[in-house]
Amino acid sequence: MATPKNISAQNLISIESLINSHDSRLQILTKESRSHQEMLNSLLDNDPEYSKIAKEAAKITKLKSVAKSSVLQRPEAKSVAEKLQDNRAQIKELKIALSDYMSQYVALSGSNQIEGPDGVLRQIIYTAKLVKKTE
Repeated sequence: MATPKNISAQNLISIESLINSHDSRLQILTKESRSHQEMLNSLLDNDPEYSKIAKEAAKITKLKSVAKSSVLQRPEAKSVAEKLQDNRAQIKELKIALSDYMSQYVALSGSNQIEGPDGVLRQIIYTAKLVKKTE
């Protein structure tokens, strides 16, 4: 008879196998997508009409960048840009802290739901990502 430990180990091995197979498939599809993107870019670059329009667009983009840079040199623009940068840094810090607090909440309460101050029930979800371990 299979013990709960054996079933748990079998499940873990099955999940590990699924992770590895999906990761391999993801890598293969990513390589294929890069190859297809290169082929598509080559087709576009070799089309005379597209190339002409792309060159014109690049000129316009350069003009736009010069104009944007000019506006961003103004004191009022610098002030707003600094505030924006500060807000983005605060948002990043708050998201990290919120994630930590939600993990603690789930561990302590055993629930992945929390009621907000507005009375709306919210669900805590996680998005996992597989990355190579750095040594």
